Amino acid sequence: MTGSLAVATTVAAHAEATLPAVGVQRAAWLLLVFPLFGAVVLLLGGKRTDRWGHLLGVAMPLAAFAYALIAFAAMLGYPAGQRSRSVQLYSWITAGAFKVNVGLQLDQLSICFVLLITGVGSLIHIFSVGYMAHDPGRRRFFGYMNLFLAAMLLLVLADNYLVLYAGWEGVGLASYLLIGFWQYKPTAAVAAKKAFIANRVGDAGLSLAIMLMFTTFGSVTFGGVFRHPGAASPGVLTAIGLLLLLGACGKSAQLPLQSWLLDAMEGPTPVSALIHAATMVTAGVYLIVRSGPIFDLSPDARLAVSIVGAATLLFGAIISCAKDDIKKALAGSTMSQIGYMMLAAGIGPAGYPFAIALLLAHGFFKAGLFLGAGSIMHGMNDEVDMRRYGGLAAVMRITTLTFGACYLAIIGIPPFSGFFAKDTVIDAAFHSGGTGGWILGICAVIGAGLTAFYMTRVMLMTFAGKRRWDENAHPHEAPPVMTWPVILLAVGAVGFGAWEILGDRLAKFLGPVSGYTPPEPAVFSTSGIVVLALAVVAIALAWAMYGRRPVPGTAPAARFPVTAARRDLYGDAINESLLMRPGQWITRLSVYFDNRGVDGLVNTVAAVIGGTSGRMRRLQTGFVRSYALSMFLGGVLLVGALLLARI
Repeated sequence: MTGSLAVATTVAAHAEATLPAVGVQRAAWLLLVFPLFGAVVLLLGGKRTDRWGHLLGVAMPLAAFAYALIAFAAMLGYPAGQRSRSVQLYSWITAGAFKVNVGLQLDQLSICFVLLITGVGSLIHIFSVGYMAHDPGRRRFFGYMNLFLAAMLLLVLADNYLVLYAGWEGVGLASYLLIGFWQYKPTAAVAAKKAFIANRVGDAGLSLAIMLMFTTFGSVTFGGVFRHPGAASPGVLTAIGLLLLLGACGKSAQLPLQSWLLDAMEGPTPVSALIHAATMVTAGVYLIVRSGPIFDLSPDARLAVSIVGAATLLFGAIISCAKDDIKKALAGSTMSQIGYMMLAAGIGPAGYPFAIALLLAHGFFKAGLFLGAGSIMHGMNDEVDMRRYGGLAAVMRITTLTFGACYLAIIGIPPFSGFFAKDTVIDAAFHSGGTGGWILGICAVIGAGLTAFYMTRVMLMTFAGKRRWDENAHPHEAPPVMTWPVILLAVGAVGFGAWEILGDRLAKFLGPVSGYTPPEPAVFSTSGIVVLALAVVAIALAWAMYGRRPVPGTAPAARFPVTAARRDLYGDAINESLLMRPGQWITRLSVYFDNRGVDGLVNTVAAVIGGTSGRMRRLQTGFVRSYALSMFLGGVLLVGALLLARI
């Protein structure tokens, strides 16, 4: 099957038979061991690890990143079609025909995620050393962070859907612990529960998809499912694709399961950077791209993925335009940028590499933006309201420069990474064919304009204009342990774009996995020029609204569109009306039926038997005269019956 991940599976088996085993790639399980070891020591070691726990928490992701670089170099030593390696660790489940091994698959797709997770994750860990320096639970925090990385690595390295699901659930658990890390705050506890429950809805879709795969293909391994996906009926393939999409919507905060992402800002800012930039929210994109052979044969499922992505990218962008909380503005931006990736993934093989390219670029600039927001909060007594910022460029120069570099990347200014990564997605949307392609492309262009507007708004309200600080605030630059990770992320936001401009290298690298053969790249496409012009207009509009005019300390009253955006476009209200309320009614009806129907029938039978036995028990008096009288009356009745019978 051309253009599918089945090619990679077949080639991997051939490579194992014809090439000597690569020891480094064979030991890919070490990628999991490093952060898992850190999590076990920090979470079970107790207070004795408080003094040096954060150092171990940083060392383990760095060790995993170093090993990932070595594995990547080893992979490049082989021809493009022979770079995939499968590592079988042990037999996990054996129940009749259902057999599952714990196995890892290190190929071009998984190594991209491994490098992103361990590389950006390590920088976030280093930043956290300074950010959490005075928190009494710092050792526990690093334990949760290491656990999160281990689960995420298991998710992207798994060679079958059941092991992927184990990592998927591990990520859900770790995110719950991190979002609710400050559980003494009611808002943090509620946000953690909300994220956990919303993700359970998506997880139900993924679990049902895995069950349907086994009943259809007799296997849950990537090789078993992707070997002959055409053997399933179109309806079954569409059902599997839609269930996978439901799972992706939960983890990647796509409509209609998006509402948890904004509330998740209640966790420490490094958690926001880790979850919302490089790891958890990208898991849904990975799931769609990894399951490419299924979506390739189901146009309806692919169209649903693109529609969800297009709707979410507009949804998140509109919300970000009205947020005064800097972290929530960036969270809405994450929702929107993941929407771009989902849109590209829904295009099929022609969109898979561009979804991954934007995902990698997003990992750099969005992590840089969140950590920059953390530096601002560090210097502003944890203040998150941008209306109380202003003029910070004068006192936080490093943060201003790094945040500005990431800002230019996300709005798509060349030669920053966001331009080349997002331009290819928009161009692929327009070329996906038919009226639908034009609609998707127009949505993507509008989203790019909105991105330029709300990110310029964030820049102006934070770093420009007059100082609107509280009299108790004394903003200052963060210490080097916090600024250096942000500097490296800003360099990555620029460097990844420079790497892309030299040729479509990522698309070529992912070719054996995605099935896409890139044409000769054009530095500027027509859509890219249009988007760039629109970005300039949006920047000018934001300047006119927030740069030339003084920013009021409190948000002014607004009419419906702005009010709706401030209330997250009523996402919670819609979910409550469409999902929660009907669920309550169904639950109450079920309870009523159970109480009056099932329990009523059982209780009636029991009451009849109990009442009958109670009345019959009265005949057992224990007096001989009563029994004699009963025998006498019985004898009289018997004799009478015999006499009547003879007559």
